[in-house]
Amino acid sequence: MLTSAALAMLACAGPAASAETAARPTPSGLPVPRYVVLKFGEVNARSGPGDDYRMLWVYKARGLPVQVIAETREWRRVCDPRGNLAWVHGRTVDGKRNVIGATPMAAIHSRPKASSRVLAYLRPHALASLDKCKNGWCKIKVDRIAGWVAEGSVWGATDKPQCR
Repeated sequence: MLTSAALAMLACAGPAASAETAARPTPSGLPVPRYVVLKFGEVNARSGPGDDYRMLWVYKARGLPVQVIAETREWRRVCDPRGNLAWVHGRTVDGKRNVIGATPMAAIHSRPKASSRVLAYLRPHALASLDKCKNGWCKIKVDRIAGWVAEGSVWGATDKPQCR
C-alpha cells in the first residue's frame, strides 16, 4: 500500500515525466524521425556530425530515401534501407519523399485495395516517388505509372523508427 508521502511524490513526478516524453524541438524545427532523400549521386556517410569524423562509406544513390533519427544544426543522423546508421551533411538531403521496393515484386494497384487491378510491379530496391499514404496503402509514381502499393511492401513509408 502506498503512503501519503509516496502518493505525493508520484503526483509531483507526473508532470515532469510527461514533459520529458513530449516532443523536443529540433534544430531544423522539423520532426524526428522523418524521411528525406539523398540529393546527390555521392554523399559521404560519417561516424559523427562533422567533417573531422571518420568517413564510413559513400552513398551512390541519388534519391535514396533515408530516415532522419537525430540532427544537429548542420548534420543529420540517418538510417538507410539496409539498417545502417551514419551522419550526413544537411545540405546533402532534400525533404522530397521517395520509397524503395522492399518485397519481391510489390504489386502496384489502380486503387488502394488488394482486389483492384494490378498496373505493374515494383522491383526490390527500385525507387518510386511517394505521394501519400492512408489506411495501409501508399500512392506512388514510377516513370509514367501511378498507383497504390501496400505500405509494408515499400521502405520509407511508415512513421515508426526504422533503426534502433
